[in-house]
Order: sequence, then structure tokens, then C-alpha cells
Amino acid sequence: MGQDYYKILGVSKDADDDALKKAYRKLALKWHPDKNKEANREEAEKKFKEISEAYEVLSDKNKRQIYDMYGEEGLKGGPPPPSADGTSGFAGGFPGGFPGFSGFHPGGGGTTFTFKTTGFNPSDPRDLFSKVFTEMGGGLGGLGGMGFGDGDFFSRTGGSGFGDFGQQSPFSQPKVQEAVVRYPITLEDLYKGASKRLKVKRKLLDASTKRQVPTEEEVVIPIRPGLKAGSKIRFPAKGDELPNGEVQDLVILIEEKPHNVFQRDGDDLRVVIKLTLVEALCGFEKKIETLDGRKLLITNKSSVITPGTEQVVHNEGMPKKSGDKGNLIVKYDIEFPARLTDKQKADLRKILT
Repeated sequence: MGQDYYKILGVSKDADDDALKKAYRKLALKWHPDKNKEANREEAEKKFKEISEAYEVLSDKNKRQIYDMYGEEGLKGGPPPPSADGTSGFAGGFPGGFPGFSGFHPGGGGTTFTFKTTGFNPSDPRDLFSKVFTEMGGGLGGLGGMGFGDGDFFSRTGGSGFGDFGQQSPFSQPKVQEAVVRYPITLEDLYKGASKRLKVKRKLLDASTKRQVPTEEEVVIPIRPGLKAGSKIRFPAKGDELPNGEVQDLVILIEEKPHNVFQRDGDDLRVVIKLTLVEALCGFEKKIETLDGRKLLITNKSSVITPGTEQVVHNEGMPKKSGDKGNLIVKYDIEFPARLTDKQKADLRKILT
């Protein structure tokens, strides 16, 4: 039967790229051999290899199509054996078997992909791990929500992505000392992206006295749209020069300033809109200013809004690396009148009963 890659990652067969990445990140961090004790190392190596192989296949459109149709054996072993009429056994058939085959159209149409006659050979799990987590941060981190701050796993391991979890492995890199500077950023800048100039104080060794001399230097901090609080932006050898000659890395730790309207929730934004009881019952139109200065119309005229109701406005959240955006989640706070006159109560009873 072969391995069930979907089951290994714990995802459905229609899982998109984001779901696959999320599952891989969680499992890869859990089962990375450098994070597991010696007694559990053999099992961790096996699990880590399975997780990496599953993600490598399912995250590749071509490999995933082949796997979905022919399973692990078809993916790794090359084409199915020729049938009695000399065709390859694929839908539509390829006379003369598989040699020289360069492309395949499922069902006579759709996406074209290449299938090598040698079959699929999985990459080194550690290489894949390093590649995936480096791409996530783009050099700026990106492990939020996994038990580490954005980029924290890399900063603790010298940027390699391989452990400093108590036991050295041949893949581990020496730990680099850091000078960490916290830098608060407005939600607007985290939404739109920005380039910030920051003057930082550092100490350099005097060539003659070998003593540390305070100095000031300006660095330019690139804020990509959608960057999260907790992300670390590293400037190699821009920290203090230590007496032993080692130079620290300067690490800018991104913090998020509180916003008076929006609250960030991962890639989503949350906002509370106050409604009068009349608006909740009869409908309303409200305009809110977005983080990039647009006027966004929020309206409801077809239903009654009850306390605690939330409305999702798609693609109005924070930017993602994929180019999409998260959602804006609107929560309604209904203001009830402090008191009603007897006539108002009587009128309401007539209307509502």
C-alpha cells in the first residue's frame, strides 16, 4: 500500500499549502532529532524522516498529483509495469513503455508535469528542515506560534535551524553571542511595510589599548508587510566587540505598539464596532479607516445583530507572504438603553409580539 502522507502530516486530502506548512512546522519541531533525548533519538529520526518525506511530496504540485494517482510505489518506483498491449499502464497509455517520457496530462488535459524514470528520491530531512524554516523567515525569523518566538529557533542555533537542545549533532553550528535591541513598531508599519533607521550604541575595541570604546552606529531595519511581533532581524557582527575579539550579532527584536482601533490575531485583525439597539435590530452602515488609510464600509441590513455576533470580512487582515491577506473579524458591542418609559415598553411589546 505504501505510506499515507496525508495521515503522517495529519491533514485532509484537500489541504492547501498553508495547512501543509503549518502541519510540517509543528511536527518537524516536535520530532527534530536534536530536540529529542538519546533514548528517544531512533524513533525521532524515523518520524522526522517520514514527516519530511510527506511534506516534500505533498507541497510539490507535480509529485502530489503522481502520489494521489499511484501512491508511494508509483512515485518512487517509476511507472507501473507495461500491460499486455505494450502500454505503460497510465491513463491513456504510452506505447513502448516509459523511457524518454517527459510529460503527462492527467485525463487528457490539465496540468503537465515531469516524471523522471528513476522515480522520486527524498531529500535529506535536515536540508529540507533548514530550507523550509529559512524561507519562512526570509532571514528575518518566522516561527511564531510554534513554541518559539519568530526566528528564535534560528538565533539560538547560529542561524542553522539545528539544535542547541542539550546534545550537539554534526549539523549544529556554534552559538553566536547576541546584542538584542527591542524595537516597537506601529501596526500601520507592520501592515504596510517600512524601512526604519535606528541609531544603536555599541562598544568596539581600541586597537592600541584593547579597551572597549562606546560608539554609535545607524542601521536600516527592513520591515516587510505582515511582519509579526517577536520577529528577529539579525545584523551579523554589528554588536559589541568583546575583549576576546569576538563580535556579537546585533538582533532587533520587533515589538508591536498597541493600536487604538485594531487588535492583531495572527494574520487576522480584530475590531469592535458599537451599535445602538435600533441599529442592531434595524440595520446599519459604518465606515472604519483601515491601516492603509482606506474607508471600509461595514453594513448589515438583512439580519438582526445579537450580542457577541462576529462578522468576517475576508482579505482585510494582515498581509501574508503568499500575497494574500488574513481576515478582519468584526465583533459587535450593542449598547442597550439605560431605561425605558412605560409608553416605550408598551410600544415595544406591540412591535415584538
